[in-house]
Amino acid sequence: MVTAVAALLCLLLSLGMQAGPAQAARGAPTFPWDDLFGTRLQRSHKAVRRSAVPLPKPRPADAPAAAEPEPPAAETQPPAAPAEAAKPSEAAKPAEAANPAEPPKPRLSACRQALTEEIAIAPSIPDIHGAGGCGGEDLVRLEAIVLPDKRKVAVKPAAILRCKMASAVADWVRTDIAPLALRVGGGISNLDNFDSFECRGRNRVVGAQLSEHGRANALDVRAFGLANGKSISLTDRSVPRDLRETVLHSVCARFSTVLGPGSDWYHEDHIHLDLAERRNNFRICQWNVYDPLPQVAPLLPAERPEEAPPREVAAKSEASRPDAAKADHGKADEPDAAQSDDAAAAPKGAPETKPPPTKKRRQSRRL
Repeated sequence: MVTAVAALLCLLLSLGMQAGPAQAARGAPTFPWDDLFGTRLQRSHKAVRRSAVPLPKPRPADAPAAAEPEPPAAETQPPAAPAEAAKPSEAAKPAEAANPAEPPKPRLSACRQALTEEIAIAPSIPDIHGAGGCGGEDLVRLEAIVLPDKRKVAVKPAAILRCKMASAVADWVRTDIAPLALRVGGGISNLDNFDSFECRGRNRVVGAQLSEHGRANALDVRAFGLANGKSISLTDRSVPRDLRETVLHSVCARFSTVLGPGSDWYHEDHIHLDLAERRNNFRICQWNVYDPLPQVAPLLPAERPEEAPPREVAAKSEASRPDAAKADHGKADEPDAAQSDDAAAAPKGAPETKPPPTKKRRQSRRL
């Protein structure tokens, strides 16, 4: 059996050696076992075709020489120019470059940009950050209000306020108070500032909630100065009532809180204004405009003169009682015994005597 297999392999090998060159010449497919002993001829590879790459033309002889590259700016330093030829602007540049860069200025708020010198003299001041939330940002010092006709209304003393509060006060004076004062006394000249920024609780009560004055969001106004030298006090009852009511309606339409006489006894001599923010835009307007006091005080009744006859108060009071009326009903026609005795004892023609008059105490009444 082994001999038969070996003979078969030899036969196959011999056949492959004879057919290998012919198949390779014809390009027929070959198998791995076709050339086990390396007798088949190898095909030569095709020659590699190289494409011609165009080279640059040679530089003409008359071409200018190429400029050498400049070194980096950090490595080279420009020569120092003489001091005589240096211009002022050029001499200042190295000094400015040596100084450290200044921090950028803070961006102005929309309110600060709108509150120009044509509306109010109100320079900005640094932010205030105190204990318990006292202070605020975007603060100004309201020194004067500029009217549309360029006249200035001085704020005495200058008020420390937030920009929005200062803008509201300026708009109120320019729009409402200036025309009103013009009709009364030739125009407004100053605004009496009773209180502005103050780090305190409400009504200066220790431990109370922080006041809007502590947030620089409130102003207390006491009076207006007029151009004719007079002053209008907003809580003075001698000031015409219609004028005070006009001011009341104007401030209650512009400010979220208005406190005056009648709100509490802390605001009997001034008007409190602020822009406190509350839920649902809730507003408070408490200012009672009282009637003017009478020009002449009412006179008390005069004292009863001593020579006036006595009043029969006791007789009327006794007659008003039902028991006394019944008891005296039968004695009405009988003469009084004491009276008859006195009449008999008195001589004829003598003057009639009367009991001494009594002085009635005057009753005081409360005004």
